[in-house]
Amino acid sequence: MSSTSYRIPVVYTEEVREALHEGRPVVALESNVITHGLRFPENAETARRVEKAVRDGGSVPATICVEDGVIRAGMTERDIENFASEPGIPKVSSRDLPVVLARGGRGATTVASSLVAAELAGIPFFSSAGLGGVHRGAATTMDISSDLIQLTRSKVAVVCAGAKMILDLKLTMEYLETHCVPVIAHGSDDFPAFYCSSSGVRAPHRIDDEDMIAKVVATHWATGHPGGVVVTTPPRAEDAVDSAEAEAAIADALAQAERDGVGGQGLTKYLMHAVDRATGGRTAQANMAVLISTAEVGGRLAAAYARHLSDSSSR
Repeated sequence: MSSTSYRIPVVYTEEVREALHEGRPVVALESNVITHGLRFPENAETARRVEKAVRDGGSVPATICVEDGVIRAGMTERDIENFASEPGIPKVSSRDLPVVLARGGRGATTVASSLVAAELAGIPFFSSAGLGGVHRGAATTMDISSDLIQLTRSKVAVVCAGAKMILDLKLTMEYLETHCVPVIAHGSDDFPAFYCSSSGVRAPHRIDDEDMIAKVVATHWATGHPGGVVVTTPPRAEDAVDSAEAEAAIADALAQAERDGVGGQGLTKYLMHAVDRATGGRTAQANMAVLISTAEVGGRLAAAYARHLSDSSSR
């Protein structure tokens, strides 16, 4: 059997399978937020709220995970409870995905592996609170998130609140430009910074009309581009953290990380916790709020894309 004839098994929930078969909108979601975010039962409740937000936007949620060596497109209530309550479920990024699948294992998907899984499952939209990006100091460390790499390879539109402010967001935008990934700002002029409304970097395009965004996504793929599209939406004003306050907390956290000898894969988690402590827990609250608000926008945009495809096929 050649590698091109081998197919990765994808198991759908009945709801997701029917929606895709009928051409109704579906939004993929990562399961990493269940296993590596909040504690049980808050993590399970947050997953339900994110799925509800997608439904409120007019789409069907499909939380992605890996179990028994297959990709699961959609998690049942029981699946969510199991992943939320069982400790030790590993995080699976795109580089880990073939190993875990081949070994028949299980894992929670990150942004990067969710993009791979969503394309295999035939789901063109994915929602996340924020992307990974180019890390500060990447000129010497070469620390660039696999999220960005996978965006250039998977035909999935990503709806997010930009990228975390702990990253080098100017270089993140440069990377996306270099690799021809369209970035569209919805509801703001600037590229947002996760729980901050603005990164201080102007987005190359602002489009507030959701039907037009759907047309742009379809046009991008029609021109033969192999990768995705990034659509950003800022946090709601009442949820956002002041950029200057967050930047000051990050500067202090970076200095402390250097003194503590923290680097590599452990740095992001260290910085996020340090900034949350410095802001009295407000960044963690904002993080949860952004997960939900972004999912609702993702639901609306996926619905607009499904309408666009339906209208185009009927002409």
